[in-house]
Formats: sequence, structure tokens, C-alpha cells
Amino acid sequence: MNTYSKNGQEEDTVGYQEEKKLVRNYYDAMEKASPDEAERVLARFTSEDYNWKGVYPFREQNGAGAAAEVFWTPLKKSLKHMQRRMDIFLGGENEIDGDRWVMSMGQFMGLFDEDFLGIRHTRKMQHLRYAEFNCVQDGKITKTGLFVDLIGFMMEAGVSPMPPQTGQFFVYPGPRDHNGLLFEDAPAEKGVKTLDLVNKMVDDLDELNKSGSMGCPPEVLEKAWAEDMIWYGPGGIGASYTIPRYQEQHQLPFRNNLKGKTFHGHVCRFAEGNFACFFGWPNLTNTPIGGFLGMPGGEVPSDMQVVDVYYRKGDKLSENWVFIDLPYWLKQQGLDVLKRTADITNR
Repeated sequence: MNTYSKNGQEEDTVGYQEEKKLVRNYYDAMEKASPDEAERVLARFTSEDYNWKGVYPFREQNGAGAAAEVFWTPLKKSLKHMQRRMDIFLGGENEIDGDRWVMSMGQFMGLFDEDFLGIRHTRKMQHLRYAEFNCVQDGKITKTGLFVDLIGFMMEAGVSPMPPQTGQFFVYPGPRDHNGLLFEDAPAEKGVKTLDLVNKMVDDLDELNKSGSMGCPPEVLEKAWAEDMIWYGPGGIGASYTIPRYQEQHQLPFRNNLKGKTFHGHVCRFAEGNFACFFGWPNLTNTPIGGFLGMPGGEVPSDMQVVDVYYRKGDKLSENWVFIDLPYWLKQQGLDVLKRTADITNR
């Protein structure tokens, strides 16, 4: 498909309109559905062999019924009048296997009127950060990766399950240029440029891991990142602004307090326009030696499942929204932060 830029130059645009339309129709139907109708909506839009992956305690589910039972129905019962408030929406071809995916990131927002996962309801507005990846094949959603920030949800509800953060957690905004909703397809070459930059950055960090280095010289980051970059981390870590403060508040605690970092790759990685995204299952394995998240060390290698969503501005990465399934990472080390919090606050 060809389009023309403002200067009259022909540009190639790869079309993802069918996939985007299907996913947006699914979102609309799920938003309108009652909790008891969630399974019916999923069944309408998903394939018979549908596979759903989510954060702990939801984990991996097969079939619309299972995904609705463990996640959608309980969430919609807890967050009444729930809206999906998207900040980023894009489609693309997964460079891992060529499948076509659509990704949406933003906040689920509603009235927190019933307890959720043992977290006491507040009867106030509540947000749940999410990033959702949907693979579309033959007019159906066949695979989903849905990551939510449960520790951030707990913090907004007035629960403090973790030691003090190195960064700052809040209701994160979308891109500073308000251009993240790619309902119309972007020129293909823009996505190629974005993904090339992200892959170069990932390769640089992977080489650093393989070298055994615990730190990271700032010039390694400066190859890909803008000086005024913003890193929006999960609840329990928080967000950081500028390369020096990002290194101080997240990267160096991560690198200095975890050993044995092994990268496993991604399930899905693609870009469209100035945005790129990926998730892994798991992305990496590491072992805490003490200090990360304000927690003690140990000798338990633990998997990390991570989502990264990037915004490229010019030739540098400007903003990065990150989800890490910290409850699952901690559970592998013997701490069920959800159960512990519920046991304490619901006595």
C-alpha cells in the first residue's frame, strides 16, 4: 500500500487495518459487557485454541472461558463502570515469527467497589496500568499477552506492600506529543527505524550482561537514549527522568544488586511509526544478591517477565513504559506479596 507524505514523496505503508479493527471492536464489546458476559465476548473474538498469558496470579490460560474466569470477570466485578483509556495503540509484524499483532497500552479505570485479589476496595476512582498484546490470525485473536501493574494498583488503593521506591510512582501519562494512537497505519520505514534503534539498544545491554559487568557507563545509554529520557517503571520501582537520574534510581540498583543475568529473548517484538514494543515469557533470569527493591538477597534464580513500550523522537528513544511482573519474581523467591498483604490487611 502506498501513501504520499506532505512533500509529495511516495511512502510505503504496511496495512494492519483489519487487525486493528478487530481488536478495537473486541475492546468496545468487552467494555460494554457485564462481568458475566466477559466469557461470551472473548469467545466471539478468539479462536478455539486461544492462549492467554498474564501476570501472577493469573499466569497462563487456555480458552476464552479460563481467561474470563481468572481475569476479566473478577476485574469487571471489582472495577465498576470500567473504561479502557488507551495512550498507545499500534500494529505490526512480529519480527520473531512473522505473525501480526496489535498492542494497546494505557489504564483501566473504574470505581473500585469490590475487593480485588484480596486488596480492599475504596469506593473511589482507581487505575490499573495495562499493556495488552493480541495476535490476530484468520480474523480471530489467537494469542494474548496482558500485563497489569498490580503493585501500582495496590499503592493507589492505599496499600504499601514494598519498601520505599527508588523512583516515583503515579498515574503515568502517555507520550508527551500525544501521538500514540496509531488507528491509521504509519509509513513502514518509520517503524523499521524505530525497531532498529530498539534492537541496537537491547544488543548493547545484552553484551554488557555477557561481559559480567555489574555497572553501565553512561555513554552506553547515550547511544540510544535522549538526555531527557523518561523511564516509567512498575509500582515498587517507580519512574525516573533524565539519564543520570534513571541510572541512579533504577539501572544501577538493577545491575549492581542482581547477578547471573541471562536474556532469553521475546515472544513478540514489533514497531509501527515512532513506537515499538515487546514482551517475553520470560525475558530474563537473574539472582538477587541484596538491595534490589529494598529486599534481601538469596541464591534463587528467578524469571522476569517484562513489557517494554518505546517512543522514538528523532534519532533517540525519548520515553519508555515498563511492566515487570514483580509479584511473580518475588513468588519464585518465597514471598507471595499479594497473599501477605491480604493476610495482614483483611484480618
